[in-house]
Amino acid sequence: MDVLLSILTGLLYAAGLYLLLHKGMMKMIIGIMMLGYASNLFLFLVAKLTRGVPALIPSAADTIEVPFADPVPQALILTAIVIGFGIQAFAIVLLKRVYLSTRTANMDDLNTTDKLDD
Repeated sequence: MDVLLSILTGLLYAAGLYLLLHKGMMKMIIGIMMLGYASNLFLFLVAKLTRGVPALIPSAADTIEVPFADPVPQALILTAIVIGFGIQAFAIVLLKRVYLSTRTANMDDLNTTDKLDD
């Protein structure tokens, strides 16, 4: 299963980088999103998450017994998901604002700072 997730992570990174290099802004935003998903999946893989075992210490025990789930990577990934949503929302609003002022979403056409007159 780790090999399959590693391949999927690599494919997400490759697709995200490919879309990030496009001229269209929407494809760039989708590329940023895919890079974020790939980074979250990479953190899951590196953390060696265990399934079916909580990260809690039983009330009768003094220490946690092996195997246990490490809560730190899970908290980092949750934080990364929230920050990723914020970045995506900002990028979409920025794309809409740029399109409304320049009437184009192509990066090659955005080489001027002059606003279009309506």
